[in-house]
Amino acid sequence: MTQTHTAPAATTSQPRTKAPWVGLSLAALIIAASFVIPTLLDWEVYARKDPEAFGTIEPLHGFWDPNYFGPGTLPAVAIALLALVYAVPLAQRLPWRWLLVTCYLAGLAWMLSLAFTDGIPGVEHVLANRHEYFETALRIDDVPQMLDEYIARIPYAHPDNWVVHLAGHPPGAVLFFIALVRLGVTSPLWAGLITTALGATVVMPVLMTMRTLGAETAARAVAPFLALSPAGIFIAVSADGLFAAVAAWGMAALAVAATASTRGRMAGFAVVAGLLLGYAVMMSYGLPLLGVLAIAVLIAARGSWWPVPIAAAAALAVVLVFAVLGFAWWEAYPVLTERYWDGLAQDRPFAYWVWGNLGALLIAAGPMIGSGVALLAVNVPSKQRLAGTAQTVSNRRVVLLLAGAAVLMILIADLSRMSKAEVERIWLPFMPWLTVSLALLPQRWVRPALAVQLGGALVVETLLYTSW
Repeated sequence: MTQTHTAPAATTSQPRTKAPWVGLSLAALIIAASFVIPTLLDWEVYARKDPEAFGTIEPLHGFWDPNYFGPGTLPAVAIALLALVYAVPLAQRLPWRWLLVTCYLAGLAWMLSLAFTDGIPGVEHVLANRHEYFETALRIDDVPQMLDEYIARIPYAHPDNWVVHLAGHPPGAVLFFIALVRLGVTSPLWAGLITTALGATVVMPVLMTMRTLGAETAARAVAPFLALSPAGIFIAVSADGLFAAVAAWGMAALAVAATASTRGRMAGFAVVAGLLLGYAVMMSYGLPLLGVLAIAVLIAARGSWWPVPIAAAAALAVVLVFAVLGFAWWEAYPVLTERYWDGLAQDRPFAYWVWGNLGALLIAAGPMIGSGVALLAVNVPSKQRLAGTAQTVSNRRVVLLLAGAAVLMILIADLSRMSKAEVERIWLPFMPWLTVSLALLPQRWVRPALAVQLGGALVVETLLYTSW
């Protein structure tokens, strides 16, 4: 008979500390400042250039559009209320496989209910946009030709330059939607539903990675926050949610490879990890930063580094296949950089976005992320991380490594000046790993923190129109 898990909700927590309050207060301050300061200073920061939009909502890419009731409103509220009562105890008691399935189904229901607060347009409006991948995928009938001319069509100067999202991403993203079209999916509604269903899987590989690395207790503690994240607003029907899932499955495979007991299992999962992470790099120019997370996974595994050359070779093979077909990543990135600075990027002041991005991140991932990061900060230099049982230390160590890597990836992306605005979707591949920091919350904080996350998502979805 399968036994349930009955460990305490958060064995990774420390004695009483003010860090959660400090982190939450700073998060609230950053969010408020990112909304208010552009208005107070009459500062044009151009998250969205749309003269017909009423009341843009920097730092998010969207505008004010209160919608107090829609088809998904009651289901979303019901899921939130049920989660407050049952999510934490279920995360502790369910057998592992059922926990993964439950988290996926609950997360998918949460995302779709949030999207359907705007009715069917809430699901299909992103992919129906002419600047997105799907509309272009419907018109492409010659993939080899597309790949061969992909780089040439990135600059604005090209008479038939790519729409914004194709120009701003490698072709791996649009190839996914071309595959959907070839399979008979020609409706943006169905494409949106499929994209959401795949993006919602991200919770499973993150939890699996933590358990594989010896942090099942921490995984169970953070499971409700991962499944019911405010980021679900942006994962739903956003291709970046798909990128997040591909990257997370790659990390889960790498964790298995690094802890494998046989060479065959190690090699097999290393190849899978390399192929997935290599393809993730071919979906978004920012995802080579996943190398930081990969190193953290390998360190947390305390195992052999033999998966590294195998996974690297598999990832490089993906990149080289694209190069042979006409798209060389290293040639495309400089061209993309030129188009980026020829476009809206030059109108988005770095003096605002270097911290305004963090406001968007805290809205998308939830304000409790501030508490998680504060707990990371007090744990890293503290001897408390060495206190407790071996299991407690192992859980805390894995959380520090994974969430710390997420912080580093975000800081690099932010300071690169290539992420100015729209990070509520661009940074989706980093957000689940940042959410892992919430496993450090003291037990008394867990349910109130979940309420803050759920309530924040409902407020954003009700009051704002988000472009993603």
